[in-house]
Amino acid sequence: MENDKTLRRWLDDMGSHPLVIAGPCSAETEEQVMAVARALKESPVSIFRAGIWKPRTRPGGFEGIGAIGLKWLQKAKEETGLLMAVEVANATHVKLAMEHGIDVFWIGARTTVNPFTVQEIADALAGTDKIVLVKNPVNPDLALWLGGVERLYNAGIRKLGVVHRGFSTYDKTKYRNIPEWQIAIELQSRFPDLPLICDPSHITGRRDMIQQVSQQALDLNYDGLMIETHPNPDKAWSDAAQQVTPDALKDILANLIVRKPNDLTDSFQKQLGKLRLQIDELDGKIIDILGKRMAIADEIGALKQRHNVSILQTERWQQILENMTAAGQAQHLSEEFILRLFKAIHQESIVHQEKKL
Repeated sequence: MENDKTLRRWLDDMGSHPLVIAGPCSAETEEQVMAVARALKESPVSIFRAGIWKPRTRPGGFEGIGAIGLKWLQKAKEETGLLMAVEVANATHVKLAMEHGIDVFWIGARTTVNPFTVQEIADALAGTDKIVLVKNPVNPDLALWLGGVERLYNAGIRKLGVVHRGFSTYDKTKYRNIPEWQIAIELQSRFPDLPLICDPSHITGRRDMIQQVSQQALDLNYDGLMIETHPNPDKAWSDAAQQVTPDALKDILANLIVRKPNDLTDSFQKQLGKLRLQIDELDGKIIDILGKRMAIADEIGALKQRHNVSILQTERWQQILENMTAAGQAQHLSEEFILRLFKAIHQESIVHQEKKL
């Protein structure tokens, strides 16, 4: 699969920027589905989403209303004219959704991790003119994400897109799923014409952060947003904390700033060029400093080897984290960034020291 201008034709034909997909995490009742659809009819929303089958991390939770919910989506489509989207996790889901006139299919993060299942879905959708979106896998693996898209492309599906919903992490952060923006940016650089949609609901897990993350996505040239919307979020049967009301959604969308992709004026380009030159110079210095740091790590490794001392010194490592976090805050750098940066540096230092043992 190669980048092709035709990859975004379906999105361009819709004429919506940003494309907005919204609706409840789960379809719960016919009344709930219709209430949200009616509230979103006169809004920037183009596609109504609702979970029909809900893969849960542990058994015992609400796993979706099932196929009966597809009839509610049919009714919502007839009344509002909105396109309908559901998550599909196997060929049976595809068959049922096709029979009920669903317009958009998305493959969830837990499904994307399994190439066998993605292939099953691709075979069931082979040759369809439906829009098919692939969410990133739960783990930060770009090849696996792109592999899911390629399987669909090889099945003759051309209306494709990807959804960035963040990645699972063992570490506790302010996000439900850490964005790892650089992975989505790398995908965007390889396939600039493959529509890229952000799911701030799953990235944040918190309704109060959806505005911020949505704006970050638009600032990074994302093509659209998928935001979970419920008439009474606190009473939702699944993912209550990350859903917003239709009115709140409209406020979020009204306050987003859509940036220009570029400014070709001479003054802008000259200023940008100067600033980028400064960045390039500083990046070179960072690499030089890291090289010198690792040379010292080599010496420390040799010293520990001569004295038969273990590599990891926990108290020293904790002290580094505390000191660097405090220093980072003084420079207006987030604690999350500092921790990730120095964990990476520390891991590279360990590799250098191990070579001396």
